[in-house]
Amino acid sequence: MKILFVVTSHDKLGDTGKKTGFWVEEFAAPFYKFQDAGYEVTVATPKGGQAPIDPSSEAKSAQTSATERYYKDQKVQEIIANTKQLSSVNAADFDAVFFPGGHGPLWDLANDADSAKLILDFYNSGKIVGAVCHAPGVFKNVKLENGEPFVKGKNVTGFSNTEEAAVQLTDVVPFLVETELKSLGGHYSKTEDWGLHIVEDGLLITGQNPASSESVAEKMISRLK
Repeated sequence: MKILFVVTSHDKLGDTGKKTGFWVEEFAAPFYKFQDAGYEVTVATPKGGQAPIDPSSEAKSAQTSATERYYKDQKVQEIIANTKQLSSVNAADFDAVFFPGGHGPLWDLANDADSAKLILDFYNSGKIVGAVCHAPGVFKNVKLENGEPFVKGKNVTGFSNTEEAAVQLTDVVPFLVETELKSLGGHYSKTEDWGLHIVEDGLLITGQNPASSESVAEKMISRLK
């Protein structure tokens, strides 16, 4: 079984002068869940090469056993340093796709035509699409053949407006994930801030925040079995 991870290439946190990227835990926990279950994981980014890490995800409070393992794992560091270019990957070569979060995807993947095409290629081929935290924002410009939004009528979750307010980035991000999913016609739900919450709707599996990333991977694996 082969899983495609689609990770951001974007490293600028709006006009703040600060850096962003992908959230280490949301990559590491699902990565090791898949790897330990015997899956082959390929990582792709819009630009290819080094994927930027969100510095906030390296804070002491954000560390877990999965992130500790990630920092010591030279092999996975090389994968992150040498990601494939998104335009070069094909949904037909994989069994499922997973999007880890971090704020980066709101700037690049949410507006990326290759990402949108891949999502539809996986979905229309009967393959699972997973996304966690800010990554459900990548569905923003994905349209079905009839022109309707990909998430319209689907049960979804993602980083909540109250969680964005808690990290004081409401006015920095290009859009709010919760607001956007609702405006696209998605049936958005959430639990308390930082609580574990995943939503499954057919082939689409989404998680609210970092606490939910491992469970999204576990749900994907149980479905793939």
